[in-house]
Amino acid sequence: MDHPTPAAFPSFREALKVWWRIGLLSFGGPAAQIAVMHREVVEQRAWISDARFLHALNFCMLLPGPEAQQLATYLGWLLHGVRGGLAAGLLFILPGAAVMLALSILYVTLGTVPLVAALFFGLKCAVLVVVVEALLRVAKRALKGALPWLLAGLAFLALFALDLPFPVVVLSAALVGFLLPDAFAGGGHGAAQSGPPAMLDAAILADPGRIPRMARQARTAGLIALALWVWPVALLFGGTPWGDIAWFFSKLAVVTFGGAYAVLAYVAQEAVEGYGWLTAADMLAGLGLAETTPGPLILVLQFVGFLGGHAAQGIWGGVLASLLALWVTFAPCFAWIFLGAPFVERLHAEPRLKAALAGVTAAVVGVIANLALWFGLRVLFARVESVAAGPIRIGVPVLDSLNTDALLLSALAAACLFGLRLGLLRTLGITAAAGFLMRAMIG
Repeated sequence: MDHPTPAAFPSFREALKVWWRIGLLSFGGPAAQIAVMHREVVEQRAWISDARFLHALNFCMLLPGPEAQQLATYLGWLLHGVRGGLAAGLLFILPGAAVMLALSILYVTLGTVPLVAALFFGLKCAVLVVVVEALLRVAKRALKGALPWLLAGLAFLALFALDLPFPVVVLSAALVGFLLPDAFAGGGHGAAQSGPPAMLDAAILADPGRIPRMARQARTAGLIALALWVWPVALLFGGTPWGDIAWFFSKLAVVTFGGAYAVLAYVAQEAVEGYGWLTAADMLAGLGLAETTPGPLILVLQFVGFLGGHAAQGIWGGVLASLLALWVTFAPCFAWIFLGAPFVERLHAEPRLKAALAGVTAAVVGVIANLALWFGLRVLFARVESVAAGPIRIGVPVLDSLNTDALLLSALAAACLFGLRLGLLRTLGITAAAGFLMRAMIG
């Protein structure tokens, strides 16, 4: 039976509005950011199918750098080619980068910013609920059969209890899927979609040459992105502090598998002890600021770069160093997508590779569960202690450090999102306002 014809394909202007909205709402780390994207482009607008969304996500999980920003770039490219990828990727970064730059300036001029912390206190609690919602949604779609459930559980334990490297966990899941494709035939990123096809899928069915035409332009854009990344590094190499900043953050751009937390210890050690750009207390403050602003958590590197430039040449030195850190951190992210996405799209129907990416999807459920638990413990409790037994090391909350305000705000967010179904924007607004009033009354 033929499906009904979908609505008109979104214009570039329509997409710009959605990417801007996603950039403004991208609080709470990759799990919440991916959930926001899924809600906007799959559920609410049916621009992209669930299967194609997860196919893109699986590829991005295998790349160094912030997977949510790369996913936005990938989806933007699918919809409107290179200009769509650039728009989606940049709009995902720019709101958070602008806020982080402003907060960095405030930090070095006024010290702590309690009003900002009060405003974002409620947001952090709401984001915890958004992450849980994302976990439930992805698990429902991705875990069809015993082996995907087992992979999700093992991925969670590997990250939460054994602290195994993120790339090892994801690549192992991909290998299992590749070797056992039949176990993933009923689910994962290749699950069938009921109802009318998404707009992009309908466009590809009507024009099979669409992706190959876009691929040629994407490869050119990817090579240009690589050149733009390498150029300032080579130009500034050996200089202090600009050459050090360009080289240091370029190295991080190719080793940040698993998100910002995977490299924060290395960043802190090198930036604090090696280069002397900031203190350990500064590093913690920067992480706190990055956690309460939209955009990828890796924007904490912008804060580190700012303090390195500020120590050398004041405010304007900090601004320039901040922009340099952003450039060498994110330019390669566009290169990975524009060079890799056309190749990955050709593999969309290959059974074994499709199953390999479905294995990654199953592991992603465990990754999101680990993020949800990690984030939840630190939102709801002031102290979390590490308990070790042999190779097992887990975070255990100190029960008497429970933050009752955070618990109440999280309950409010859950009631708004699950009970009243007010939607993401209103839930974030209500919880942020409640958190601000709560902190203002205490202060």
